[in-house]
Amino acid sequence: MSNQSVQTVSTSNDKYKIILAVVAAVAGVAAFYVLVSQPAYIRAAALIAGLLVAVALISVSETGRNFVLFAKEAVRETKKVVWPTRKEAGQITAVVFGFVLVMAIFLWGTDKFLEFLLYDVILGWKK
Repeated sequence: MSNQSVQTVSTSNDKYKIILAVVAAVAGVAAFYVLVSQPAYIRAAALIAGLLVAVALISVSETGRNFVLFAKEAVRETKKVVWPTRKEAGQITAVVFGFVLVMAIFLWGTDKFLEFLLYDVILGWKK
């Protein structure tokens, strides 16, 4: 027997909610730019109102509820992470910088050696 999870297809009502949410967000942004002659607080209110309507529509859809659940799980997982101490982070950073410096010197030396080999030995060009 298979243990694969089955994902349900969202209803057409959810699709309409998402489309309306996008339209509301776009309308809020458009109102912000259309109301250029109005005071800044009216323009900002129009933008915020459009975005709030969009968030409200998304939050009542299945997609919005899944997103909120995902965000809560992400925060819970982030709390489980064992972050390095300041000393450990400094040591790791120093190791990375040291490795980058060694690699830069190695690549510069390889480049100069190949340049010498190609131009001076093989082609006979002198600088």
